[in-house]
Amino acid sequence: MQVLTSTSDLEEFCSALKGAPFITVDTEFMRERTYWSRLCLVQVASPTTEAIIDPLSEGMDLAPLLEILSDQSIVKVFHAARQDIEIFYTLMKEVPAPLFDTQIAAMACGYGDQIGYEPLVKAVTGAAVDKGSRFTDWSKRPLSDKQLTYALGDVTHLRDIYLKLKAQLEETGRLPWVEEEMNALLSEELYFIKPAQAWKRLKLRNVKRREIGPLMKLAEWREAEAQKRDLPRGRIIKDDTIYELARQRPTSTKALAACRSISKGFESSSQGKALLEAVQAGIDLPEDDLPQLERQGNLPQVPADVLDMLRVLLKRQCEHHQVAPKLVASASDLETIARYDEPDIPAMKGWRREVFGDAALDLKAGRLALKLQNGNIEFIKLDT
Repeated sequence: MQVLTSTSDLEEFCSALKGAPFITVDTEFMRERTYWSRLCLVQVASPTTEAIIDPLSEGMDLAPLLEILSDQSIVKVFHAARQDIEIFYTLMKEVPAPLFDTQIAAMACGYGDQIGYEPLVKAVTGAAVDKGSRFTDWSKRPLSDKQLTYALGDVTHLRDIYLKLKAQLEETGRLPWVEEEMNALLSEELYFIKPAQAWKRLKLRNVKRREIGPLMKLAEWREAEAQKRDLPRGRIIKDDTIYELARQRPTSTKALAACRSISKGFESSSQGKALLEAVQAGIDLPEDDLPQLERQGNLPQVPADVLDMLRVLLKRQCEHHQVAPKLVASASDLETIARYDEPDIPAMKGWRREVFGDAALDLKAGRLALKLQNGNIEFIKLDT
């Protein structure tokens, strides 16, 4: 087992990776007390070699690895890639590409919704993964041979999974389905939140129009502070505090102190002053700069029976095509289809429309009938 603890060893390993058709990649990191993930290990395997890279080793420079990750001729294979990619995006300021996410590929191959790594290893390769080291503190040194073996298995098994899933996708003609999903993972907005856009993470269903500006500016201030101080958002201020301040809109120290979520003395601190400034900045936002939020009361009513039938249809179609329902349509998609006849959503485009969208419209129009046969639900196309 190669454990690379020096930049020179990493350079030699990365030289061996050049020209590989693909590499499998996994990371171990800590994030409980920080905003940015603290990278503790990187595991990499190619068809012919594999190694564990210790980024915490003194003097370790990950530049050779980042060069490989930016090589467009090498496919980078991850499982449930989002968090791993976020780490590398922070280091590289770009998304490693091209990508292949085995969790998404497994959904297109009939392995269910968002299958975990261990059950996927078992289902595809028949191997069992020792889960004993899953909750290791990966920042502590030295790591035991058991921990390192567990970590390396995350990419050696992944190598076999990738080859088998890719072959299955090619055989069934579904590789373009997965490539479409991979392209969506290349968006930089997934991996870095601009403070000015942080308000979009909050639930705004019951927020009044006059509260939107303060909420936007408070969320922006919190995100910038969290990034600057490398602390979780909740350690700066909690979501509930943002909602209360947006609702109360305090513009003085006294008014801030009266808010239930503000601890005694906080109103006189520099952060208390910053909160008041954020609230005022939100109040001062021109009406035209505020987003138009979709209000539930202004939407067409979702017919409950139609929604129930759409759920049954989705389940049946996905079982028939052996594809995970979440890859085809979300709960929000089903509500939108129930409301509108030709909504502009992914479920009504491309292969998803072939699998489900057209059938959903036929069901709404009365061109499909439900039938129970031998304990199974079937849909029958009607002549109309």
